[in-house]
Amino acid sequence: MRLASYLVGSKAEFGIVVGDSLIDLSARTRASSLRTLLGAGGLAEAARFAAEIPDRSLDSVKLLPVIPDCAHCYCVGVNYEDHLREVQQAGVARPRPKQPSLFIRYPETFVAHGSPLLAPKVSDDLDYEAELAVIVAKGGRYIPREQAMDHVAGYSCFNDGSVRDWQFHSSQVTSGKNFVGTGGFGPWLVTPDEIGDAGDLSVRLVVNEQILQDGRTSDMLFDVAAIVSYASAFLPLQPGDVIATGTPAGVGFSRNPPIFLKPGDVCEVRIEGVGTLRNGIVKAAE
Repeated sequence: MRLASYLVGSKAEFGIVVGDSLIDLSARTRASSLRTLLGAGGLAEAARFAAEIPDRSLDSVKLLPVIPDCAHCYCVGVNYEDHLREVQQAGVARPRPKQPSLFIRYPETFVAHGSPLLAPKVSDDLDYEAELAVIVAKGGRYIPREQAMDHVAGYSCFNDGSVRDWQFHSSQVTSGKNFVGTGGFGPWLVTPDEIGDAGDLSVRLVVNEQILQDGRTSDMLFDVAAIVSYASAFLPLQPGDVIATGTPAGVGFSRNPPIFLKPGDVCEVRIEGVGTLRNGIVKAAE
């Protein structure tokens, strides 16, 4: 099952994606958003409507980030072996992590599929990072690794857009990872039953039809279960929380010469079994 958040005119709704159509869940459930549906344990209820006649076409709505109102978004740094190696070769002193290296991203930075990423006025160093995003279904704290997958609602595509010069102003990456309009997230949530083994999916990043990243989730240093378990220890996970699981090799700043996103580019995150997140690039107005 594929679930999306979207606007019909100015009204925020959510529903099931069936081909090029949508089955509206806003009118069929008591939930006010996809996040509240997850909080009510409503995935099974939603599945009961999956065979109904669609209400509208997908191209008649404006997609929103999958969970536009998430309470928390965690991102994992250097979680692929080849990405760790390229970062080190680029001169960044980064030892192999013994635990997942987490940082916070704010939902105000999210950009939906089909909407533009914003290249900041104060920098020309907007980089791309293709990532598999995990969406939490059931919250909890101190979740054992062996039970972690029971807390996963599904997966989406994420582009952890990074303003590299600001990221490297200090040892803390927060500023470079939280510019408004730099975090692509979409187009939808795909439930685990449609994915199969999330531990071995192709993850690609394509700019203007050129493949710049080409990895597999099997190369992660810490898999989804390990990340979910670890993240739940210091702060309880909540339904609808988002975890971006890290990026494979091929990021722009590590190349010689570097490649950064510029206005007019079209950037795509393509993840096997999940879909394609597509965003153009424009210069931020403010």
